[in-house]
Amino acid sequence: MSALEPLLAVRDLRVSFRSATGREQAVRGLDFSIAEGESVALVGESGCGKSTAALALMRLLPDSAACTGQIRFAGRHLPELSAADMRGLRGRSISMIFQEPMSSLNPVHRVGDQIVEVLRAHGRLSREAARRRAVELLERVQIAEPVRRFDNYPHQLSGGQRQRVMIAIAIACGPQLLIADEPTTALDVTVQAQVLALLDRLRRELGMALLLITHDLGVVAEYADRVLVMLDGSLVEEASTQRLFEAPAHHYSRQLLAASLHCQPAPVAPQGRVMPALPREETPLLRTDRLVVAYPRTRSARTNAVDGVSFSIAAGETLGLIGESGCGKSTLARALVRLIAHHAGTIYLEGTEVGSLPERELGTLRQRVQMVFQDPYGSLNPRQSVGRILDTVLVVNQFGDASARALRIDRLIERVGLPADSRSRYPIDLSGGQRQGIGMAGALLLKPALLVLDEPVSALDVSIQAQILDLLLELKRDLGLAYRFISHDLAVVRRMSDRVVVMRDGRFVEKGDNPSVWEAPRHTYTQSLMAAMPRVRWRVAVGDQSAAVTPPST
Repeated sequence: MSALEPLLAVRDLRVSFRSATGREQAVRGLDFSIAEGESVALVGESGCGKSTAALALMRLLPDSAACTGQIRFAGRHLPELSAADMRGLRGRSISMIFQEPMSSLNPVHRVGDQIVEVLRAHGRLSREAARRRAVELLERVQIAEPVRRFDNYPHQLSGGQRQRVMIAIAIACGPQLLIADEPTTALDVTVQAQVLALLDRLRRELGMALLLITHDLGVVAEYADRVLVMLDGSLVEEASTQRLFEAPAHHYSRQLLAASLHCQPAPVAPQGRVMPALPREETPLLRTDRLVVAYPRTRSARTNAVDGVSFSIAAGETLGLIGESGCGKSTLARALVRLIAHHAGTIYLEGTEVGSLPERELGTLRQRVQMVFQDPYGSLNPRQSVGRILDTVLVVNQFGDASARALRIDRLIERVGLPADSRSRYPIDLSGGQRQGIGMAGALLLKPALLVLDEPVSALDVSIQAQILDLLLELKRDLGLAYRFISHDLAVVRRMSDRVVVMRDGRFVEKGDNPSVWEAPRHTYTQSLMAAMPRVRWRVAVGDQSAAVTPPST
């Protein structure tokens, strides 16, 4: 590779897939390059071809794909390499962090062994040396107790912890190019800042180039040198990061900026919220009293993942929950809908104690309280079509005849912004954002009173995220829905919540009304969360206007 040649040069990249009607184009003539040590962000709506392009670079496309064009890396034309040579490059010279860690990690092997496997495949390390290096990598990506976590299986880790394991695997061999496909989707804001700072430091220290695929424009503003904007498989704009934010040339780029919560001043109160104060009923919709959920640590000891928390949610109210990955947010959510058992305390639904009801008597709870999960792929049956998955929910709950069920499914698919033909597709045929949209539709099928939303928009690009959030606010206003809203994206929680709870190590450390928590956080941990929010440093073009965006002060 000459000194003037970029590390990666892509010319006229085209990818198509076989379908029942012929071939569908996923990437249409993509051209771009990345220099050594450069950070380039690739943004665009879910399903636009971002991840497909990344898989093409790694030569990991399925057999149903046809790929043409030039991909030159370090002077070598990757499509011409043998399978063995390409395997030698993957993980050592080019590495990739995938969007969904649960489906990327092997569920039957310990996470530490999966890091060791990569280290030994590309280096002459003994097993013991590889183990020490794996523990160092787990510590480097901010996993607490790395020696103990080495022996954990993926299902024993939180979503954020699994994502950090994937990052540890990706950087294990110090690659020249790291492709990061939504690398911080499952991470809370403080760990996101730590991980991105780590990747940025490695990029600078090692001269590693970074292709950052993300829907978070706040992250783009802080960590990208240039931005590529994709729409419907094509590149519609390429610009320096500052120029994209200050003077986007393409109308779609302007739409992305307008939809991003990081690129506009936060509202005084969420749209759809009842002001100046929510009505308080004598009997809340949902209430917990000193709830405890514990996991066994040893044969004789337990760890309290949720440690004596009490709260209530009124009808029509949104209670936001923020906190670091592994603090107990998702465990609490699953306990509320009785997907896992609690060990002490009580749960009340509309005044009735439901925490101790036997499984056969939970029908009312399951209809009144529904959940949207963090991992959309892991919560959908891969062997059933979307239509079959949704129809099963209605059949089990005796909702109408086949035509009535089909009509309701079609309407909900449309409301969550998915293509009309989604009913006939399988989860593997959908993008991460589209899978999350199906999860949203499934939760709404039975017209619940409360939705427990565990990172409901973490996998969505900004335009679809804005549509889903607007939909949630509309449903709240029209149907009086209440939400328990869990998110690591503080801008989303700020927009959506009436009240906010901050959780750390299984306990609530701060509670307050929105926006008082943002304007005057009392606890030092809450203050650290606010300080870690991504910052946009420029005047941002929003529509035909530009607005200075200032992050909330601490």
